[in-house]
Amino acid sequence: MEKTFNLVRREDGIAVLTIDVPGETMNTLRTEFGPEITEVLAEIKADTSIKGLVLASGKKDCFVAGADISMLDACTSVADAKALSQQGHIVFNELEALSIPVVAAIDGVCLGGGLELALACHQRVCSQNSKTMMGVPEVQLGLLPGGGGTQRLPRLVGITTALDMMLTGKQIRPKQALKMGLVDDVVPESILLATAVEMALKGKRSPKKVKKSVVNKLLEGTSVGRNIIFDQAGKQVQKKTQGNYPAPAKIIDSVRQGMAKGKTKGLEVEASHFAELVMSKESAALRSIFFATTEMKKETGAGDVEPRKVNKAMVLGGGLMGGGIASVTTTKAKIPARVKDISEQGLSNALSYAYKLLDKGVKRRHMTPSARDNIMSLMTTTTEYKGIKDADIVVEAVFEDLNLKHQMVKDVERECGENTIFASNTSSLPISQIAEAASRPENVIGLHYFSPVEKMPLVEVIAHKKTSPETIATTVAFARKQGKTPIVVQDGAGFYVNRILALYMNEAAQLLLEGQSVEHLDKALVKFGFPVGPMTLLDEVGIDVGAKISPILEAELGERFKAPAAFDKLLRDDRKGRKNGKGFYLYASKAKKKGKQVDESVYQVLGLKPGVNAEVSEVAQRCVVQMLNEAVRCLEEGIIASPRDGDIGAIFGIGFPPFLGGPFHYIDTLGAGVLVAKLEKYQAKHGDRFAPCEKLKEMAESNQHFFD
Repeated sequence: MEKTFNLVRREDGIAVLTIDVPGETMNTLRTEFGPEITEVLAEIKADTSIKGLVLASGKKDCFVAGADISMLDACTSVADAKALSQQGHIVFNELEALSIPVVAAIDGVCLGGGLELALACHQRVCSQNSKTMMGVPEVQLGLLPGGGGTQRLPRLVGITTALDMMLTGKQIRPKQALKMGLVDDVVPESILLATAVEMALKGKRSPKKVKKSVVNKLLEGTSVGRNIIFDQAGKQVQKKTQGNYPAPAKIIDSVRQGMAKGKTKGLEVEASHFAELVMSKESAALRSIFFATTEMKKETGAGDVEPRKVNKAMVLGGGLMGGGIASVTTTKAKIPARVKDISEQGLSNALSYAYKLLDKGVKRRHMTPSARDNIMSLMTTTTEYKGIKDADIVVEAVFEDLNLKHQMVKDVERECGENTIFASNTSSLPISQIAEAASRPENVIGLHYFSPVEKMPLVEVIAHKKTSPETIATTVAFARKQGKTPIVVQDGAGFYVNRILALYMNEAAQLLLEGQSVEHLDKALVKFGFPVGPMTLLDEVGIDVGAKISPILEAELGERFKAPAAFDKLLRDDRKGRKNGKGFYLYASKAKKKGKQVDESVYQVLGLKPGVNAEVSEVAQRCVVQMLNEAVRCLEEGIIASPRDGDIGAIFGIGFPPFLGGPFHYIDTLGAGVLVAKLEKYQAKHGDRFAPCEKLKEMAESNQHFFD
């Protein structure tokens, strides 16, 4: 059997232990490595000729990417999970207790259990490689660093910095890591190993004292001060998570107990908390999302069909969406993009949009000015169809007007090659209607981005009946290169995400008209777990945009999509939301106090007086059951291919609470029968828009689940 850990002794008395998991592109830590590590450590201890040890990786651009998550699913009890953490503790403690100096040579990704391994070494040196990143992202899976991270990290970099890293899961770049004391040196890749060996030859050294700010020095230096830090962190976490995620509080407690009662007690607390989190439903949901997105990365969206290579892209329209699409094409995908707009103004907007985003990287010193300029040179502009003959894909981001889009299809077919894909970033018009103007409808597809493009991870790839499998596969691969998570959905008004969102938003508007206040509605859905409430979302997206989509959905999908009359009244008062500074909330100069304030005049426009606010959970439930029912209807109609795609679409597209695992996982948790009963209760009270779909009723009768 091939080994994962290979020990090579050098003539100068330093031994190099190389980690290289056979047959994998990344190193991950697994339970079955335990005996092998123990054996290697025993061998090192027994050999007196070894004066120092360097830990390095045999993989390019990857030190250790973390622990293998699938081990966690094998745990059937809290005791199993605790044993897993304790096994890691034993090995890392043994490594730390070696009498010879141990140095980690970090090149590439060093995350989670990988960083915890490096923390158990006496010193760390990392490469300047742009792929070198350090962090403890366990919180994103509803977990805490269970390999001693909650104890070693605060002792090395200080409590405040360590909590910040563990509670956000942020990744640290080499220069930053050196500044905060996470590593002792940063050197070019070419001399990484030589530097690590040199450090080991110099013998054990106590870590440098971290330079802390005056405030942190005062706070971290006394038990009273430390308690202030923990209490503040606790309050911030509660505000951010609304108590929906148990991991952050357990991270804080592990650090708190470890700092007060010593490392041994701290490790015991860490293992217990880790075990409880592994078995929690929140972590199970977050891990299911991780596995789903990993699985999706291997799929083309069109079976065995291979995507064509995209060497050049073109974007029609230099507005916010067009600028954003061109920007992720050049910056993330590194594919040249030519932007066409009818006005020079539109083109300069698109360029400055992309430049600003890149320049942030320069200001934060993540990128050199010359690297920024090289990427910017991939973006070119034109007001006519010039320099686009060889475009492999054209992404159209013009107004939602069918005639205009038909004109674009004809222009592209006339000016580009016969295989050029025409991808429309429409948010509501069925793609088959756009393809009606095409002589090559097999090349026409929908590619629906969400705003702001550079931040939102999802894109919907929309195939109509005549879209070719090759067009689908090429578009999916293109979106993935842009750093997006694509889901393939079938054609239909509103596709998937906007369709389930529309009913949720309409229900929120109904509640508003029944006398619920704006802030109460928003508060109720943030408490439920959405990143923002429906009224804030409507202000951000644009009330006019919402009003435009509703009639299209109603015409195609029927009465239940009829928007409440409120929208017309708001538009007559010229309320479009944040973009024109008039919406449900006050913007700019009007908002005097800190924090958002409701524009009270909105109630007069709607002819309302807010009444008594209903129970928070009741308000949230009424909006959410509409979304759940419609998600199942989309599955029933074949708009989405699977419950998994439906979950990923809702989480990444509209911020459905990740700790619930997505609409379909959540329905499984509730039980289809419970959901049907709730819908029928609302149907009796508020009308047929709540009628449960057939598939849900069938599932309720036979007690079925979407997932095993």
